[in-house]
Amino acid sequence: MLFTESIIEQATLDWFKGLGYSILNGPDIAPGELFAERTSYSDVLLENRVRSALANINSAIPQEAIEDAYRKLTRTIHESPLLAANNHQFHKMLTDGVDVEYKDETGRIVGDKVWLIDFDNPDNNDYLAVNQFTVVEGQSNRRPDIVVFVNGIPLGVIELKNPSDENATIKDAFNQFQTYKNEISSLFPYNEILVVSDGIEARAGTLTADWEWFLPWRTITGDDLAPKGLPELEVLIKGIFDKQRFLDLLRYFIVFEVDGAEIIKKIAGYHQFHAVNKAVECTIEAASPKGDKT
Repeated sequence: MLFTESIIEQATLDWFKGLGYSILNGPDIAPGELFAERTSYSDVLLENRVRSALANINSAIPQEAIEDAYRKLTRTIHESPLLAANNHQFHKMLTDGVDVEYKDETGRIVGDKVWLIDFDNPDNNDYLAVNQFTVVEGQSNRRPDIVVFVNGIPLGVIELKNPSDENATIKDAFNQFQTYKNEISSLFPYNEILVVSDGIEARAGTLTADWEWFLPWRTITGDDLAPKGLPELEVLIKGIFDKQRFLDLLRYFIVFEVDGAEIIKKIAGYHQFHAVNKAVECTIEAASPKGDKT
């Protein structure tokens, strides 16, 4: 059987579906379509999904504060001329919440946080994978293969290459991301992870990572390494984008090193991620009363 890019793309979407993600075709939700979720091809946030999630997760927060948080989220892409700086600012909003103020029932101004993701209840979020998601910025028109949204925010981008084309490699997919960052930069302030694959090999990295730091993910559950016959892309998708693991990765396993204008974003490898998680599980188990199964 000849594996083409479209076959790999469909397999990837099927793996996401198996993880509980909704699957949509980019052209079906494009501006002007019956089920449009964007008013313009320059929109990278799925506004209705974002607003719905904010209201659902932060039900005790007044609507005007929710609106303030949404405005701050949309301003993230414009605060600095440096993409990495905007990405750093967004990541803090994602993991620490968005600071807001509002008047309580007594008229007193109180400070609070609006959360973009419900980290404590993974299923209380909206997970979506969209293929062929066209973004237009200025004179540039680009269409990443798959964009991964959580609560309407594009947190992951996957670029695929045709394995039957000997001239197309995963390094070419990495180079494609460099083009995207220059030509459709508005997509990337919200990005947390980039994935490249030709259906055989697969690597994941961050917005600022050089090629040598795009690395494979070699286990799904962390209990053992994946069998050699299993496609690397399947292992990576199921290992990273499982709802609980993905939220843990976002919240605890991404760091920024800032040295003046230089910002380096780092993400844990599979061995680091699972080593820490297992240590935490052992600590919790040791602290639990004997016989406590919770």
